[in-house]
Amino acid sequence: MKSFFLLQVFILCFTISFSQLKPPATDTIQSKVLDSIRVNTFIQVGVAQPLQQVVDNYIFSGKKAVYIQLDPRQINLSGNVARQAFAQVPGLNVWEMDGAGTQINIGSRSTDTHRSIEMNMRQNGYNTNSDIFGYPENHYTAPMQAINEIQYVRGSAALQFGSQFGGMMNYILKKGDSIKAFSLESEQSVGSYNFFNSFNAIGGTVGKLNYYVYYDNRSGDGWRPNANFNYHAYHANFEYRFNNKGSISFQFSRMNYVQKIAGGLTDAQFYQNEKQSFRSRNYFNPEINLPAIVFKYPLSKSTQLELTSHFLFGERNSVQFINTPNVMDTINTTLGTFNPRQVDRDYYSGFTTEARLLHRYRLNKMNNTLVGGIRYFTQTTKRRQKGVGTIGNDFDLTLAKDYGINLHLHTDNYAVFAENIFQFTERFSLTPGMRYEVINTSMNGVIINGTYPVSYSGKRNFPLFGVGTQFQMGKTTQLYGNFTQAYRPYIYANVTPADQIGVIDPNLKDSKGYDIDLGYRGHYRNLVNFDISAFLLFYGDRVGQLTLSQPGNTSTYLYNTNVGNSVAKGLESYIDVSLWKLFRDKHNSFDFRIFNSLAYDHARYTSGQISNAGKNVSLVGNYVEGTPDWIIRTGLKMIYSNLSASLQHSYVSRSFSDANNTAFNVTGATGIVPSYNTWDCSLYYQFLKLYHFNAGINNLTNTTYFTRRINMYPGPGILPADGRTFYFSLGIKI
Repeated sequence: MKSFFLLQVFILCFTISFSQLKPPATDTIQSKVLDSIRVNTFIQVGVAQPLQQVVDNYIFSGKKAVYIQLDPRQINLSGNVARQAFAQVPGLNVWEMDGAGTQINIGSRSTDTHRSIEMNMRQNGYNTNSDIFGYPENHYTAPMQAINEIQYVRGSAALQFGSQFGGMMNYILKKGDSIKAFSLESEQSVGSYNFFNSFNAIGGTVGKLNYYVYYDNRSGDGWRPNANFNYHAYHANFEYRFNNKGSISFQFSRMNYVQKIAGGLTDAQFYQNEKQSFRSRNYFNPEINLPAIVFKYPLSKSTQLELTSHFLFGERNSVQFINTPNVMDTINTTLGTFNPRQVDRDYYSGFTTEARLLHRYRLNKMNNTLVGGIRYFTQTTKRRQKGVGTIGNDFDLTLAKDYGINLHLHTDNYAVFAENIFQFTERFSLTPGMRYEVINTSMNGVIINGTYPVSYSGKRNFPLFGVGTQFQMGKTTQLYGNFTQAYRPYIYANVTPADQIGVIDPNLKDSKGYDIDLGYRGHYRNLVNFDISAFLLFYGDRVGQLTLSQPGNTSTYLYNTNVGNSVAKGLESYIDVSLWKLFRDKHNSFDFRIFNSLAYDHARYTSGQISNAGKNVSLVGNYVEGTPDWIIRTGLKMIYSNLSASLQHSYVSRSFSDANNTAFNVTGATGIVPSYNTWDCSLYYQFLKLYHFNAGINNLTNTTYFTRRINMYPGPGILPADGRTFYFSLGIKI
């Protein structure tokens, strides 16, 4: 794939030479130079801004909802660097698993960051989580170079989408050029440790058909040994428009990669040499496919219909020597070979269809907006785990002995939802909403090599309510507030005992709670953007394990149940200022901007107890696991004509990896995650109208740090973040 890079250099050289050799054409048409026309807009690339009250067929009034257009001038898009991409979203916690960019792991307000498991992740409006209820991890990751805009609805203020505690994030992919029949976008990137990324896209509009197709390939050796990866992503979107009224889109996306997993470290190993790896035979391989149809049509001037249907099918595969990092993967003296590796495989097959209707109407001389819809979701997951694999070193899913866990998991979900903007005055509006969920889950199969049969079914239905309010203080500033109920169904892992001593609470309940926001936001021209708010999230009936014993019996067992409640409360602040244009000519080609996003998240357990070393201990007052008190990110950006440079700083305070708030564990799987600072810088230059190059350094100061400990895949142990790396990209857009 490196030939793409050489090809682009050749195209660049040819264009420069041709432009110098070609004689000027004779112009026989008289011309006249007209006065320039300046168009001012408040939409700025790379600046987080609140979503409008109504966007397409979605209501965002009264919600803490923002959108960002990713800016290649300040983000390493080729590497999918999440801490840069989401730097202007206060409180968004990022687990930096590795520098490959193959997974985006985010959470907020005390929610789990592992594969964005508590977020409603979407692309072009449809879900990408592998299984929304039973196994809601998001294995699918689109290349950031293909994303036009990111929409994020904070917390549970997303009844229209499904009220996960983490909120809803929607990646809106690029479309073809609306005025050209053909356009080409290509960017080739190289970097540290043999990093190479090739992003190539074509698009355009021919008659009533708009099309956009991309292919992305990313590979590298990784910052640590045993961390090489090879990622592929494909997408095609063909949108046919009916006489400027409606449209139908046929979309297909696929992502797959094979990544070698360097494994976790103990504290002693990390502080001795954070780059070292003691796992050379561990691999991970997800393959996710997303075909979709999106139909939009205005039934009248005041009513719009949107129908979305999509499949998600694929698999998640891993082959690993799984053990704590203080146990070396060496020759077994009894066997005379390496130990067999563990093979785990999941197969996903799901279908979702959603109908959404937006209607505008007049009430008391004011414009009001109603959005309602229904959703049907069905998903089957076939889980094959703890298979005995080969003793080899390569990526090989061959079995030497059958799976220890063989389960068939199924979910059916029906939901109806509605929200209405009641505009009482030109300035004040109230937006109540509701969602009604019906969730039927079932599981059957065997565990522990077929000796322990598992059978489970759960049926529940319940309503969820919310209300938002918005008051326009001035032309460009507003007060907003929101209260919304949230829930998280217990996942399949919570009702699957890990071994014979695990017992499931027959009265296990879903986690339920609510989220409250109160804030003030706005902008002044393109000089200042701000959003300052307070929040409170109540997370009830968190699921965990207790250690119990039978009366008159000294032996103990682990009991999966609801262990307690937690509350996260704090402040989130974002401000972006043009320091130059505050004091200088607003219309020159120079700008110097600074932004700061700050979040204080006081997340503590308020009740409950959990198992620790065979005893149950109180959780009251403990920090919620994986939740730092402070996340502060600051950025500087200088723009002069076609040249720009940026510098970003991130500070994340310490956190604990488990609810017990364990300070130290010899295996490294639990303990304190220390605070850390990182710096990233980038440079961007556009030349000859069609070409650009950008370069940058991530972790400029080569800080030694990690963002998470883990007691499962891909650890266990400390998972170091990448040290200093660089990248360089050359691109063309025709």
